[in-house]
Amino acid sequence: MRGWVEYFKLADIRGLLKATDKWARSRIRAVYWKQWKKIKTKYRMLKAMGMEHWKAKELACSRKGYWRMAQVLNSVITNKIIAKLGYTSMLDYYLTVCEN
Repeated sequence: MRGWVEYFKLADIRGLLKATDKWARSRIRAVYWKQWKKIKTKYRMLKAMGMEHWKAKELACSRKGYWRMAQVLNSVITNKIIAKLGYTSMLDYYLTVCEN
């Protein structure tokens, strides 16, 4: 990812990187939702992230697909949590590279 940003740093790719970051974070959320296979696990993990009982139960029992639930999980698995997990934002890296 860093090499790609370094290569294209001369071009104005701010909008592209913003859209790509948004997609990548949604994909990360979908992967986590897919890892939590059982309803019990989904409920437990949502509760651990600070969600209320009724809302966690409602989302854990949802029959929506992974991609749709990734959009719903946007408020639970925030960008700060994803950054803590080790995902560095391409846009932030691009902005630091372009400053120099």
